[in-house]
Amino acid sequence: MEFISLGKSNLLVSKNSFGAMSLDCKEIEAFGEEADEKSCAIVHHAYFGGMNFFDTSHSKLVCEKRLGSALHGIRHNVILATKTSGQTAAEIRRDLNDSLFALETDYIDLYQIEDPLVVPLKDGSDGLYNEMLTLKEKGIIRHIGIATENYDLVREAIECGLYETVQFPFSMISPKEVVELVTLCEKKDVGCIAMQPLNGGIVNNIPLAFGFFQQYENVVPVWGAHTDEELQQILYFNNHPPVIDEEFKKEVENIRLFFN
Repeated sequence: MEFISLGKSNLLVSKNSFGAMSLDCKEIEAFGEEADEKSCAIVHHAYFGGMNFFDTSHSKLVCEKRLGSALHGIRHNVILATKTSGQTAAEIRRDLNDSLFALETDYIDLYQIEDPLVVPLKDGSDGLYNEMLTLKEKGIIRHIGIATENYDLVREAIECGLYETVQFPFSMISPKEVVELVTLCEKKDVGCIAMQPLNGGIVNNIPLAFGFFQQYENVVPVWGAHTDEELQQILYFNNHPPVIDEEFKKEVENIRLFFN
């Protein structure tokens, strides 16, 4: 597994990482009473396959609980990220306490503000960013990021210099202006996390999608594998990367143009 530094955070994460917000997907829930055990097996498969970065969200409390249970005993070997959609300092503290309990940990490596209405700024009237700083100073969170699907907010978060990472939808069918955000992240030394690397299931060609991300050295896709088989494909192509030649690039571009 290749590892890269996640922007100026200097978190050394696996180039291909695990999106744990899919641990409550229909494929896993179909196992009924064994769903918790199945999600644990998938997380362990990812971990022993070389993934060390696991991303989830307080908005998916079931996923946080399943991830926390799966990481029991190996928490110290992984980099753990979750998110808060709190709109006040008190709500952020509440969400964080809930997440710490669910994830069975006493700190979060990367804590991300999720889907804010505006980009929280230092000394802002909402007090959100200052609360994050306070939590960081206490060591309860180690690094601060932002996660949003809003293009303008992502750009502002990158340019303001306050956030160590940003997470936004990025896949092989993303328009060119989204690719510009990736370039801007690299320029500003901001960690770039790609949510929805398969665009919510619209992209079903994993070899092509995997090869696409190999072209961007600063991007960390968080793959939300729904099954062992899907995760196995991702891990396989991590060890056997597709050849990125002109024919490959042409095929990716044709698909991108089709969806745009």
